[in-house]
Amino acid sequence: MFDEFGPEKIIEVYNPKLGMKGVVVIDNTALGPGKGGIRFTPTVDKGEVFKLARTMTWKNALAELPFGGAKAGIIGNPKQMSHDEKDAWVKAFAEGLKCVCPGQYIAAPDISMAEHEMEIFVNTIGDKKACTGKPEHMGGLPHELGSTGFGVFHAAKVAIEHLGLDIKQVTFGVEGFGNVGLFVSKFMTEAKAKLVAVSDSKGTLYNKDGIDFKKLEKVKKETGKVTSYGEGKVFPCKDIIYQDVDVLVTAAIPDLIKKEDVPKIKAKLIVAGSNIPTTPEVEAALAKRGILVVPDFVANAGGVISSYVEHINGTKEQMFKLIEEKITKNTKLVLEKAEQEGIIPREAGLKIAKQRVLAKCKTCK
Repeated sequence: MFDEFGPEKIIEVYNPKLGMKGVVVIDNTALGPGKGGIRFTPTVDKGEVFKLARTMTWKNALAELPFGGAKAGIIGNPKQMSHDEKDAWVKAFAEGLKCVCPGQYIAAPDISMAEHEMEIFVNTIGDKKACTGKPEHMGGLPHELGSTGFGVFHAAKVAIEHLGLDIKQVTFGVEGFGNVGLFVSKFMTEAKAKLVAVSDSKGTLYNKDGIDFKKLEKVKKETGKVTSYGEGKVFPCKDIIYQDVDVLVTAAIPDLIKKEDVPKIKAKLIVAGSNIPTTPEVEAALAKRGILVVPDFVANAGGVISSYVEHINGTKEQMFKLIEEKITKNTKLVLEKAEQEGIIPREAGLKIAKQRVLAKCKTCK
């Protein structure tokens, strides 16, 4: 787990009265305090948190933000808790982090954590700089603005142009129709790309003639599933990755694309809107088939760029402008470097990110 970049600190928090257990991994602070969200799930562990913290190190470095990499997890099932019990766990976790927040660690929402929990976190720590993703009345930038999806859209747009394609002529599919997937679909269809496949936890919808975004959004809100759309073919959730699309956007679960899936994928381009949707080995295998993959720490940095704007008390207009500028610039940089050096985009992005961290890191070799 340990190498020349980190992790610098692993903090385990335990409250025996509540039975609350949690962990924070502060991976590297060469560029600034570690920045990363808190997820609240029954399965989260140190290994998962470390992988995500390391991804944040590279993501922040590539986005040229004054943040290092970190991540946190509370180990429990909030779906089986009352609101008061969940609030008590979040507060207890925050109590255990007063020694590092916000100087060494700045939190954010992740799975099962949102504005309400960030308000508890801030009030417990006693410093508004302790986290981002706060409610608007505390200076937060609302999640509903779709910052991550907006960034993924711009990464996709650059990659589509890199492949010599016209966005108005491409078809695309989106794995996951939550916040990220919904906004990617919105921005891509507004750019005249054709949405033909979409999935959620209930199944996959495919319609070669196109899926109307506004109708889909309404159906999802009313029924809770994209497969209620009524027009097109329905498949199992996993089958989203096999659909006949030019562009596949991952926007939900990790470890989605396995080695055995590679021969069955029809997309020319995969844009990782979700974290760790596959492994570097699978990305290399996809590249051998001529499939371009824009990795997660390049494509989905819109969320942490938005966090930075919130951290400096910026506006939503500044947020959208900065996301477009940074994601466009860095996606171009990574894809061009990959092409010039004959390597996959992940390797190119890591080279750039590592150089930026090493330039500031006093303890790295």
